[in-house]
Amino acid sequence: MLVLSRKTNERIIIAEGEIIITVVGVRRDGSVKLGIDAPDDIPIHREEVQISIDRNKHEANHKSVDC
Repeated sequence: MLVLSRKTNERIIIAEGEIIITVVGVRRDGSVKLGIDAPDDIPIHREEVQISIDRNKHEANHKSVDC
């Protein structure tokens, strides 16, 4: 895992500029607000949303196998 420090309005560039992550703000409670620019064909989800998507896919696959 690469760990980087950035300040508000600083960016991280991934895949030769295909994905750009910008630190939009840092709140007093320590939460960080990020802006992400990426091509439309690259899905971007918060971790809890991706876990839910994966769980639903897994359940749907098991249901179709059981039928």
